[in-house]
Amino acid sequence: MDHGTVGSAQSGRLLVEVREEGASAVVTPAGELDHHTADLLREPLEGCLAKGLSRLVIDCSRLEFCDSTGLNVLLGARLKAEAAGGGVHLVAMQPVVARVFEITGAEAVFTVHDTVAEALPGPGTDG
Repeated sequence: MDHGTVGSAQSGRLLVEVREEGASAVVTPAGELDHHTADLLREPLEGCLAKGLSRLVIDCSRLEFCDSTGLNVLLGARLKAEAAGGGVHLVAMQPVVARVFEITGAEAVFTVHDTVAEALPGPGTDG
């Protein structure tokens, strides 16, 4: 398995790290995801999908804030990932971020896991 960091992007309030785990991409946004920083997450997600990584694991453990624009980035990535035979899996959502998903009902369309390891496919499973 390739555990190397594939890329990162940063603006004052958001850092996004991407690494490949087999056929999956683990994307870790850290900071605030909002109208001003949404493209810093959107672009790496689209890049992963363009590379054929259709299982996107979003590690939310360092995400401090997410507004409707950030939510829309994740929803858009979900649609594209599912069209490619994959999906978006959210991991370790902080209460303030989880609340946005709860209020909007978006929690119902995402698979949420406690850890990145749980979100990655096990040996012998499709990814």
